[in-house]
Amino acid sequence: MHNTTTEDNDSGYDGPSKSQVKRDMLALQDLGKELVDLSASQLKQLPLSEKLYDALILAQRTTAREGRRRQIHYVGKLMRDVDADAIRSQIDIWKNGSREQTRAMHRIESLRDILLRDDAALTELLQEYPGADAQHLRTLIRQGRKETQANAALQAGQEPQRKHYRALFQALKTLDEQKEKQQT
Repeated sequence: MHNTTTEDNDSGYDGPSKSQVKRDMLALQDLGKELVDLSASQLKQLPLSEKLYDALILAQRTTAREGRRRQIHYVGKLMRDVDADAIRSQIDIWKNGSREQTRAMHRIESLRDILLRDDAALTELLQEYPGADAQHLRTLIRQGRKETQANAALQAGQEPQRKHYRALFQALKTLDEQKEKQQT
């Protein structure tokens, strides 16, 4: 009599289960649905085959409910041959911005707020960015402070002014971008 072990009964297949394959296919289908909602210019930025790109454009143009459903199903089928992780990461960046960009924006916002409160901060900034237009920054800071004081005196329901506040942010952002370009 032959003793059968689990190894003998195993057909030798060690891949994903049917359920996992189905979950993966549905995830690709959902990603395909997400791609249908993107603009043509965004689609061109993604690593898509020409066939998939054309199918997505056709799905965007299809207005009949059943026709659109079938086209999206076809898109899901074509999605099997793409780098889904690269597409997902690019979509995530479009939706949420990269973490680095977010950190940079928060750093610039903090720097702006410090400049509006502290005169010594401008001196430090000019040491960090020697090519900065000191007079322009002084003007923006002065106008931003006046704007902040005027906004503090507003009555309930009145719109605060943020023109110079935003202009200072943009000036700092430009300085930061110029510094990054010089470093690369």
